[in-house]
Amino acid sequence: MNSRSVIVTGATGFIGSNLVFSLIRKGFDVHILVRDTSDLSILGNIVESCKVHIYNGSIVDLKKTFSIVKPSHVFHLASLFLAQHDDSNITDLLESNIIFSTHVVEAMVSEGVPFLINTGTSWQHYTEGDFNPVNLYAATKQAFESILEYYIEARGLKVISLILFDTYGPNDPRKKILSLLNDVSKSGDTISMSEGEQMIDLVYIDDVISAYLSAYKNILQQIVGHSRYGVATNRPLSLKTLVFEFEQVLGVKVNVNWGKRPYRNREVMVPWLGSQKLLNWEVRVELDEGLIRSFG
Repeated sequence: MNSRSVIVTGATGFIGSNLVFSLIRKGFDVHILVRDTSDLSILGNIVESCKVHIYNGSIVDLKKTFSIVKPSHVFHLASLFLAQHDDSNITDLLESNIIFSTHVVEAMVSEGVPFLINTGTSWQHYTEGDFNPVNLYAATKQAFESILEYYIEARGLKVISLILFDTYGPNDPRKKILSLLNDVSKSGDTISMSEGEQMIDLVYIDDVISAYLSAYKNILQQIVGHSRYGVATNRPLSLKTLVFEFEQVLGVKVNVNWGKRPYRNREVMVPWLGSQKLLNWEVRVELDEGLIRSFG
């Protein structure tokens, strides 16, 4: 087993692709696990520096991949995110966030891969407490963590789950709030929003990737089977304040009709504050610097 050989799922997403870039720069032997329909364009030329493996839904074939690669760690970032679901996408949520994820872990323990860096969401905690899912997406993330407990207790797997809050950075293709503000500031259009009282905890992409790299090191000394750490600033600000900061830092105007839209069902008004801090990790990029790097 090669301690510099790792498998990354979700490499075609914003966070996953940035993690791949960082791992390649640091000299890791990076293998990415994708579907045959995955769009690899976000990886650009860096895809030539990693090895691509296709997941076709077969656990047998997946075990063969792990047997060949022999990684020491798996970074599991792949998931299907849906703020709200309907009848047409329940199966997709279950297949991506539970079935595929369980296939990965089954292949890991079958081939003796000891360490998993998993990705969770603060939306698993709608209010303070152990578990209260905001939506079905968050419930599937929690369901997978419950499945992990079997592999931890019965098969000796070691897991760190990084609980992500809001993330942002340059060239983010996701339709997130900052990208929306940037588009509106350029077009001069007016956007309708809620009253803007919901609090948001934004973490810049470099700090997010730093958390994954710290987890890679920390898990080697981890005694307990599963540790969960929040990747958060713990300094949330309201949506209305965020818009003001966006305008002030970047010197732009964002036209907003406040109060014209209702809050979503189970809107997160205050982010979860109960997470444990990851050892040897801290936020280094403050919001004003992150906004300039992303949109300046």
